[in-house]
Amino acid sequence: MITATGLELRAGARILLSDTTLRVQPGDRIGLVGRNGAGKTTTLKVLAGEGNPYSGAVERTSVVGYLPQDPRTGDLEVTARDRVLSARGLDTLLAEMAKVEVQLAENPTDALVRRYGSLEERFAALGGYAAEAEAARICANLGLPDRVLAQTIGTLSGGQRRRIELARILFRDAGEEGAGILLLDEPTNHLDADSIVWLRGYMAAHKGGLVVISHDVTLLDAVVNKVWYLDANRSVVDSYNVGWKTYLEQRETDERRRRRERANAEKKAGALLAQADKMRAKATKATAAQNMAKRAEKLLAGLDEERVGDRVAKVRFPQPAPCGRTPLTASGLSKSYGSLEIFTDVDVAVDRGSRVAILGLNGAGKTTLLRMLAGILTPDTGEVVAGHGLRLGYYAQEHETLDVDRTVLDHMRSAAADQTDGDLRKILGAFLFSGDDVSKPAGVLSGGEKTRLALATLVCSGANVLLLDEPTNNLDPISREQVLDAIARYPGAIVLVTHDPGAVQALKPDRAILLPDGDEDAWSDDLLELVELA
Repeated sequence: MITATGLELRAGARILLSDTTLRVQPGDRIGLVGRNGAGKTTTLKVLAGEGNPYSGAVERTSVVGYLPQDPRTGDLEVTARDRVLSARGLDTLLAEMAKVEVQLAENPTDALVRRYGSLEERFAALGGYAAEAEAARICANLGLPDRVLAQTIGTLSGGQRRRIELARILFRDAGEEGAGILLLDEPTNHLDADSIVWLRGYMAAHKGGLVVISHDVTLLDAVVNKVWYLDANRSVVDSYNVGWKTYLEQRETDERRRRRERANAEKKAGALLAQADKMRAKATKATAAQNMAKRAEKLLAGLDEERVGDRVAKVRFPQPAPCGRTPLTASGLSKSYGSLEIFTDVDVAVDRGSRVAILGLNGAGKTTLLRMLAGILTPDTGEVVAGHGLRLGYYAQEHETLDVDRTVLDHMRSAAADQTDGDLRKILGAFLFSGDDVSKPAGVLSGGEKTRLALATLVCSGANVLLLDEPTNNLDPISREQVLDAIARYPGAIVLVTHDPGAVQALKPDRAILLPDGDEDAWSDDLLELVELA
């Protein structure tokens, strides 16, 4: 289905993979894992044909459905339903049939009747109205009801657009009777609890090939029957033909074996070199000493590189600049797209040091409200007012605040024009950007790297109000813990949108705003369940 041979992948001068062979075969459900920045997203992109390897070849013999972390959504003017149906070409057929129906009503000629019959035959061959109902079922299981499917792509939130792209991929796969290849990069992002359960079942029953990148351990445990561990220290993929829990045990066993082999070989090599040093003093034994030294070098050369502990981003949010008692207020905010009302007459007051969680089901307008508070989106009614000394820091879930053509260092310069490049490089180093990494354009970064860059720009901003939209998406468990700790320690005000209950627990909100009604309540742990459902 997919065979990659002699694969070498690079990020700038850094080698991600070297001379690697990978195969995805029918029935394989592979979890691709490794620390953030190891090259998981780059590997998946190359397997999908969306990127080119530094060297090597990739052969595909099956239809590939690829969900990147930041999916392209096509024409923003088409409806969400047509975007999903376009995976099998049904959208254009339905549009053409509707057009001919109108023409038949006006002037029913024999040519038009034959034309309509031909279109209907092609439509039936592609599954017809049963396929249309199948698409609606997939969408509903991903939290996309009919009212959302009737909207144009441009009116949907980032999370809804991503779910539309996932639905499109799964609808196409269902048309191949589940025998194609699915390459999914963090597919549970923006899904509610019920949708995640449904997706796990779909993936576990998939008959074709599957490669998934996910930080959702429950999903990996339920779905995968193989694991590819991308070792950033050795630039190789270790393949384990077992399920998730057995993989964890075997990987730990492998690490212990490598440490034992290295210790034994270093001990033997040390003894050989010590003996060689003694023998070099005698001219008659110089050759023997040289041979011993070569044997020692050979012993060490045959070992895997010593594993270095994975570096972790040291996330600390900024010391907030002084501000007034209520640095940010908004009143009478509303937003509609055509006849679809997102929310209306919402009031927000963010006091100095306050902790606010915005809650609501998918599509209730959480991201929309945050973008209004950030000044990125203009409300239909109402206004957002900056209080005395307000300094905003906005983290966008889709990373739209990052310019794909500007470098990592350029983003930092814009965030903190008063700091030297040396100071900015130190901050970037804490977020695991060093050397040539700071010269990379943002467009080539993985989802985890974009998250780290966006967070790094906040650190040097001096913001006293942070607007955080899904800040733990795309992060490995260790990096996620760092972000949660930073949220807990930050003394300024935070307005948070998240599906992650751990992020809310770290925030310890004093208030919650419930959308779409805009009701404001004192925080209660009873609301925590709504976070997962949202």
